[in-house]
Amino acid sequence: MTDAAGGVPLVGGNSNAPVRYGDRVHRESGPWSPTVHAYLAHLRAHGFRLVPEPFGFDERGREVLAYLPGTVPAYPLPAVVRTEAFLVQAAQVLRRLHDASLGFTAQGAVWQQPAREPARVVSVNDFAPYNLVLDGDRIVGVIDLDQASPGPRVRDLAHLAYRLAPLTATGNPDGFGTAPEERGRRLRLLADAYGDVAPAAVLVAVGPLLDDLAEHAEGAGRPDHAARYRADAAHLADGAPGVLRAAG
Repeated sequence: MTDAAGGVPLVGGNSNAPVRYGDRVHRESGPWSPTVHAYLAHLRAHGFRLVPEPFGFDERGREVLAYLPGTVPAYPLPAVVRTEAFLVQAAQVLRRLHDASLGFTAQGAVWQQPAREPARVVSVNDFAPYNLVLDGDRIVGVIDLDQASPGPRVRDLAHLAYRLAPLTATGNPDGFGTAPEERGRRLRLLADAYGDVAPAAVLVAVGPLLDDLAEHAEGAGRPDHAARYRADAAHLADGAPGVLRAAG
């Protein structure tokens, strides 16, 4: 289905209403969009070219970005996303992205999310499977970086661990149904693949992340999502020692 101008609406994108016109995507923008465009340009200039190239704004004020071809996984996650190989690959991609963000500055920067200390890198704040573009089992793109802001490396690692260890409550359909020992082992794999971080540091960061996600979900009118995040946080608080023992 196309719009009056021949654009193809894309699935996802939350409230950004993305529409594809050929090799470019037009999305609703916000006050933070110019800063995010500068950030994307910085990443690409520093060797991380898995993010879309920014092309400014159209006559309606929508942001214009390069379209990244591939498949974006959705829940329930496909088998390829649940593998250890994918977990390791995602952690390595995140490390490259963080390292490429070092030194980024933008005059009068405006971010959608608050900066968090220690602001070592630019955090994506939503580095999750549904924002990765795949070609088969290979990550070929990272999209929807509009929630990025300065922050610690471990925040994005916590989000990735939550999604891929995964660190969910037993009743959460987004989980893999794995035992604490398996989750701990996968947490160790993630930390080792990223490098220079302890599994314990990642695990400690998951609780505050889930609190933030629950608050954001409530503000967005999604009480069901908020309840799920809070249930996951409570489950993690009870089961963290077992996960950490398994992580070594």
